[in-house]
Amino acid sequence: MAIRKSNRLPQTAVLKQILKRCSSLGKKQQHYDEQGLPLDVPKGHFVVYVGENRSRYIVPISFLTRPEFQSLLHQAEEEFGFDHDMGLTIPCEEVAFQSLTSMLR
Repeated sequence: MAIRKSNRLPQTAVLKQILKRCSSLGKKQQHYDEQGLPLDVPKGHFVVYVGENRSRYIVPISFLTRPEFQSLLHQAEEEFGFDHDMGLTIPCEEVAFQSLTSMLR
């Protein structure tokens, strides 16, 4: 009986991928500073797109350590993967996302 090795990256590697991808999103539509960071996203935050209309939300990086938010990230990974140019898209209705993030603040 062979043991299958998981293709999943360690959690820290996944979080680094998310942050790297989020910091480079939408460079054509937004204004960026000399370091290439979006001017409308405060330090310590990142952008996600939520819901059917892909509404843009800016959330604190601290959410990445919360189990509730990690569950959404796992769903996003399964549904969309992290290797695309659409930005970090969360498969969740906006109302549910707003409710969750208001509880996490």
